[in-house]
Amino acid sequence: MNIALIFAGGSGNRMGTALPKQFLKINGVPILVHTMRLFERHPKIDRMYLAVPDSYIPKAQELVAEYGLTRTKKVIAGGDSAQDTIYRLLKEASAENPEDSIVLLHDGVRPFITMDLITRSIEAVKQYGSAVTCIPSYETVIVSSDGEQVGDVPFRKETYTAQAPQSFFLKDILDAHEQIRRRPEGYENMVDACTILRTLGREVHMVRGNRGNLKITTPEDVFLYRALLEYREHEETFGLVTEGS
Repeated sequence: MNIALIFAGGSGNRMGTALPKQFLKINGVPILVHTMRLFERHPKIDRMYLAVPDSYIPKAQELVAEYGLTRTKKVIAGGDSAQDTIYRLLKEASAENPEDSIVLLHDGVRPFITMDLITRSIEAVKQYGSAVTCIPSYETVIVSSDGEQVGDVPFRKETYTAQAPQSFFLKDILDAHEQIRRRPEGYENMVDACTILRTLGREVHMVRGNRGNLKITTPEDVFLYRALLEYREHEETFGLVTEGS
């Protein structure tokens, strides 16, 4: 069983709108739907689970029905943080699916992953037990403890940016979350699944992502995504082929 767990529990404060960003429309379609369609259309995805803010569950259920997202098994309420939301999704999935299912953890506001990336993520979990989407850093990475003085400057050729999906066997990532939750500090500084697993000393395999896989967070990102959609339409119309498409 291959399951997409879509977390879209944020309020979207940085977008500066009353409506959470995952429900904002781009080209007439909500960002969340753009994202979920990618998994809906992939032949290897069996089910999807979606988490949104509690008060938006009815709206999300309406979108699932309106856009024919038939692989969506359930819409649940998100938690107090992104990682708590993911934990809730993992618990929901574990109650209804085999523990050796592969789960792909994905932001509801990352609507530009490729079909190929989904496939390679699933295959990497089968082979290595994990698959964290990464792209090489194209700019110099600076490490600073105070945000004012430059500390370490890692070699750029050794630095990457982690994205989503981040994919694992259901039993493994659920166990990792439960270990972290038992710590006094809980999810403090745990920004994603990759951080959780490395904190526990576990190995994590990288899969190469696509550079357009941005997380829509600010108004500028909306315009970038519109441009990427236009680019993909031209790509399909004129038969252009690019890496990772």
